[in-house]
Amino acid sequence: MAKTEGCIRIGQMAPDFTVQTTHGPVTLSGYRGQWVILFSHPGDFTPVCTTEFLAFAGAQPCFARLNAQLLGLSIDSNPSHLAWVYNIYQHTGIVIPFPIIADRDMRIARMYGMIAPQVSESAAVRNVFIIDPKGVIRAILVYPMTNGRNIEEICRLLEALQISDEYGVATPANWMPGHPAVLPPPTTWEELQQRVADDCQCMDWYLCYTCLPK
Repeated sequence: MAKTEGCIRIGQMAPDFTVQTTHGPVTLSGYRGQWVILFSHPGDFTPVCTTEFLAFAGAQPCFARLNAQLLGLSIDSNPSHLAWVYNIYQHTGIVIPFPIIADRDMRIARMYGMIAPQVSESAAVRNVFIIDPKGVIRAILVYPMTNGRNIEEICRLLEALQISDEYGVATPANWMPGHPAVLPPPTTWEELQQRVADDCQCMDWYLCYTCLPK
């Protein structure tokens, strides 16, 4: 375990696991064919985490539209998770629609490098791992304990990854769904000449935009 702790990188296969959650036993590889948003939070019954879970629940339609499964995690117990989501429901009427992993022995948290010892050795920081339908880690976001995540940005990044996969393009800074994407730069003189001849929406030969089908 020590060899893999904190060594997760973009492009590698997400380490598989089977765990107990608020929705029953879950195996990560059982979600193959779907995108997975695996995210950790420091603790149940904490203010910032509660606001994040409400925001994740509110964004459920976005994740469903993008064929993505949310999967939360903290080192709290399953009874604690259940009590917390019930408390949220009692106060807001909102049902948390995704499983929450009970990781009391920190096995998954350590495997995925969710523990930052300089900050805390007993709670996870706010990691997000975006895992594609083949089980490959495509993006990693890390936030401190004190600051909540922007859930809309996670949806935006997920859609950007899917756009890149489908059309072979990149997305520029501040890209939003419906905006032009960026064409890959030409790698040969012939490709460069063709790019100029095609009269693309270019700032120069290396930076060209393209509109995608709606």
